[in-house]
Amino acid sequence: MDGQRVMSWVATYLYAAVLAAGVYEVAAGLRDAAPLRVAGFVAVLVTLVALEAIERGTPIGRAGTLTLLATRIGLIAAAVPLDSSDNARILLVLMPFYAFLTLGRRTGIALAIALTVVVVALVVRRPEWWRDSESVSDLLMFTIGNAFAVAMATVAARAQARQASAEQLLAEVSSAHAQLRSYAEEAAALATVAERTRLARDIHDGLGHHLTAIAIQLEKSQRYRDIEPALAERALEDARTSAAQALDDVRRSVRALRSEGWSLQLEPALRRLADGVADDDLAVTVSVTGSPGDLGERSLIALYHAAQEGLTNVRRHAQAATVQVRAVFGPSEGSVEIADDGRGFDILRSPDGYGLTGMRERLDAVGGVLTINAGPGGTTVTATVPRNPS
Repeated sequence: MDGQRVMSWVATYLYAAVLAAGVYEVAAGLRDAAPLRVAGFVAVLVTLVALEAIERGTPIGRAGTLTLLATRIGLIAAAVPLDSSDNARILLVLMPFYAFLTLGRRTGIALAIALTVVVVALVVRRPEWWRDSESVSDLLMFTIGNAFAVAMATVAARAQARQASAEQLLAEVSSAHAQLRSYAEEAAALATVAERTRLARDIHDGLGHHLTAIAIQLEKSQRYRDIEPALAERALEDARTSAAQALDDVRRSVRALRSEGWSLQLEPALRRLADGVADDDLAVTVSVTGSPGDLGERSLIALYHAAQEGLTNVRRHAQAATVQVRAVFGPSEGSVEIADDGRGFDILRSPDGYGLTGMRERLDAVGGVLTINAGPGGTTVTATVPRNPS
């Protein structure tokens, strides 16, 4: 329960106490008062109690709070002369209290000082007031009551400020939590997309390459089956070899998904690729200069798949007679170049297919680049990766 709500219940208790004391004194014959005056007094105190209940139970906004403040001050000012027992004077200390909470510290203190001045002026007008114990007591009690009201208002205001700060902090924490949850969901979605993209690249670069080779070898076997049975049989055997290599790639992918890492030896892997693509119509040579050394596994895999995709494209599109695969490892970078003597293509008019897009994505992931030079005399594709990717 906040400070202002507590003080609202305190004020309600004071109203009820003053009402009960005034009615009791009249009913017991201790004070003489006209019935109309007593009725007015009762109506004023009951209205004050009702106002406290309304404020506690209903959000009323800034304008409503100011209206309630003005109404309270007016009703308390009316209750003092209507109370024949003079107990209602204690309610005057509530004026600066509510002004403090509603209009701020300066207004509350100013009103407390103003009321004190008025009360002092009224008391000192009495003849020899200093000899009258009741006058001195009234003056002392009112001054103490005003000081107490301002102190309580300060405590309540600070409690309100702390509660507002805590609520704001809670709202900020809730907002931050919601934002973090949103970021986590976004990160999970991006991770899922990245994993799907990686799997798509693996399927295209690995299985797609072997299926292309198998299709070419089977087509060759069928074409030469009646003309050159030996050549057709060799093409069929090459298709079987490609199928076995495809199965090996699938197994490696499964091991990678299960975190059972496998070490790629790039030079033997490049030579196997060349053997799988080469035939009587296409001569493939492989040369390796330098050593991969500390080149990371992901970088080696990116170079391997670049060579794989490059050879697949040569086989499918280039109509080349020869293709050279050159791997060069220097002190700062490693590269694989696939150069053919085929028909080439217009780079500007030929958008990247999925294979080239996958090559670029793999190289980007390790800080590498892909360059393509093509013309009537053939095509050269070069994949380059740094030794220490940032």
